[in-house]
Amino acid sequence: MMKTSSLVSRQKSPPLSKWMQAQQLEDRCFCWLSQQLRRPGNGALARWLSRSGDGYGYLLFCLALFAVGSTQAFPVLQVLLLAFAIELPIYWLLKNTLRRSRPYSRLPHFASLIQASDKFSFPSGHTTAAFLFATATATLLPALAVPLFIWAALVGLSRIALGVHYPTDILAGAALGSALGWLALSISGIL
Repeated sequence: MMKTSSLVSRQKSPPLSKWMQAQQLEDRCFCWLSQQLRRPGNGALARWLSRSGDGYGYLLFCLALFAVGSTQAFPVLQVLLLAFAIELPIYWLLKNTLRRSRPYSRLPHFASLIQASDKFSFPSGHTTAAFLFATATATLLPALAVPLFIWAALVGLSRIALGVHYPTDILAGAALGSALGWLALSISGIL
């Protein structure tokens, strides 16, 4: 009788146990990756890359396109405005519904290099915006595709280095940003 109840209780616990094991694995991966990515300049490069993904950079890029007389300046601006108008509410809803704590809040032994402006980490907003920008802009300016996607990936990695996002936050942000970039291009009739 004792063996049966023990077997039943073990059968009910594996999903939670597997979830906890997956989170522990991600915690370990995050800590190792964050430390490795901090090595160049003790996080100075990560700070710079992260700041390059702040919102003003996208506006400056569009202004630069207009300044050099690019024929794609207006289409890029138009698609980006549409894409970010779609992205912001979706991003906000996901973050505030899923409410995943930031690594430095969950891991008492871990020291982040910065404190994020909000409490939740999933998905990474910087990564979402960077991949949205890279997807939309690379479609209209294909010669910039490789540097744009390398930059977007580096923005995502910088968020891990700074200690404010897990790797899955970055992967989700990259997927969401790319999908929303394609959606905006499709809605605007460019695809």
